Amino acid sequence: MMATSHPMGIPVVIFCGGQGTRMRGGTLTKKELVEVGGRPILWHVMRIFSTFGHQRFILPLGHEGGQIRRFFLEYDAMNRDVTVRVGAGNAGGAAPISLLGVADHPAWEVTMVETGVATEKASRVRMVADHLDGDRFFVTYGDGVGNVDLDALLAFHCGHGHLATVTAVQAHYQYGTLECEDGDRVTRYVQYPHLPHWINAGFMVFERSLLEQIADGPAEALETGLFPRLVAQGQLMRFRHEGFWRSMDTLKDTLELEQIWQESAPWKVW
Repeated sequence: MMATSHPMGIPVVIFCGGQGTRMRGGTLTKKELVEVGGRPILWHVMRIFSTFGHQRFILPLGHEGGQIRRFFLEYDAMNRDVTVRVGAGNAGGAAPISLLGVADHPAWEVTMVETGVATEKASRVRMVADHLDGDRFFVTYGDGVGNVDLDALLAFHCGHGHLATVTAVQAHYQYGTLECEDGDRVTRYVQYPHLPHWINAGFMVFERSLLEQIADGPAEALETGLFPRLVAQGQLMRFRHEGFWRSMDTLKDTLELEQIWQESAPWKVW
């Protein structure tokens, strides 16, 4: 693992404020809390970063932020043996709740910050600036997992000297493609081919000085606002990831990720 000056690594901002509109109808659960392998997809994202020594998480909240707050406020009590003292059983003044044993879990620090329901992503990053120390920080989405080498990503970012790095992947097309000769005779059929374009997979690294380019207020978009400006300045770099990556936008994605988890779980680097 790449050494960092802080014993818990560099901060990781994970977007959790969106409305998850493409998941609606399939569940009332906040998208980042929809489970794969018995754990929320957000938990999987955090475990990836934690494995590489980055265990300080800042979650900008928005739509249904209360669900995420409750998940972490209740996390230890729901995942460890616990003694609860109620009524006359607590007459001696002992703590009403005692967590038992040693937690079988990395030491995470999770900071949840209310950033508004309709706030754009870059503005959410600006709003959590007080919780970002050091020279740089990670930014990623709360619904995308992959076996990204975060040590290599961080080394790449520190080596090129620009303001921002985006991890890029070549996604699979969701349909089968047909190649035909004249007369419509099919000469080749490819199911779920790789697209030739590189797409943003999250797992980003930003220099702290980048915060100065984000305007105050809720309207600063990331993908359509900040990124085009960085491109114009020559300050946005691509880190190519050719391993596994998948995002969870729909119920269909959830079912596919569950099947992948049961068969191989390639993003399980912990």
